[in-house]
Amino acid sequence: MARTHKPHPAPSQSEPAHAPAPPPREPAWTVPSPLPAPLTPPDSFLAQAKELGLEFDDGDLARLGLYLALLLDANNAFNLTAIRDPAEAWTRHILDSLTLIPILAELPENSRVIDVGSGGGLPGIPLAITMPSLRFTLLEATGKKAAFLSDLRAPLALANVEVLNQRAETAAHMHKADGHREKYRAAVARAVGPLAVIAELTAGFVEVGGIVALIKGEKAEQELEEGAKACEMLGVSHVATIPTPTGRIVVLDKVKPISRMYPRPDGEPKRVPLGVKRS
Repeated sequence: MARTHKPHPAPSQSEPAHAPAPPPREPAWTVPSPLPAPLTPPDSFLAQAKELGLEFDDGDLARLGLYLALLLDANNAFNLTAIRDPAEAWTRHILDSLTLIPILAELPENSRVIDVGSGGGLPGIPLAITMPSLRFTLLEATGKKAAFLSDLRAPLALANVEVLNQRAETAAHMHKADGHREKYRAAVARAVGPLAVIAELTAGFVEVGGIVALIKGEKAEQELEEGAKACEMLGVSHVATIPTPTGRIVVLDKVKPISRMYPRPDGEPKRVPLGVKRS
């Protein structure tokens, strides 16, 4: 059916004839072609890895170096890391992530591990490269970061990685057969928030008998004290705090099913940390 078009009203004298231009968008990132050369690990990284008892299979260091090269390349398009020095990135990103290996090495083959708040892929991608017998889900709420993680799977040959673009508060309530609630043997997280917050965001993913392994800093003991009530409410129990060359790892056991009310709705765990008294 033909339609008539009404003329647009003339702009008033008090209003501009044209809307102001929108602010420039951050440039999109695509995997460069050809791929950048993998970054070479410094001797200090290799020495610290040896002290931790880490052994690398053929090709692991090259894939880790390519991951860092792609991470720093994408960092020019949108903010993924404040660390831009390659040598520092090997220690503060790769080594820090790999300190979880001795804990995850105890898991049965094909165990599912979820990296909650993966960001630029830490600690999930270094772990997936070096632990191919485990299956990793990288959970990231920000769309462009999740797209970056997805784009890395082909050049890094990450057949054991899936990317989930969801908030933890939502994904942890997905109950279907292919869902995520209490379906993982382990959850890991790094630099996501205080222990009371991240415990609420991770506990819902882990099956009873599984573990939550959190990379923390110097305030780990203080956070444990503040988060003790939250852990009790979430059905997890603190079993170890392990010092590492880059920080501390807090290990929680999942000792009972989590209440259906947790995690609370989007943003609530961060706004009002569970069990923490307000000052």
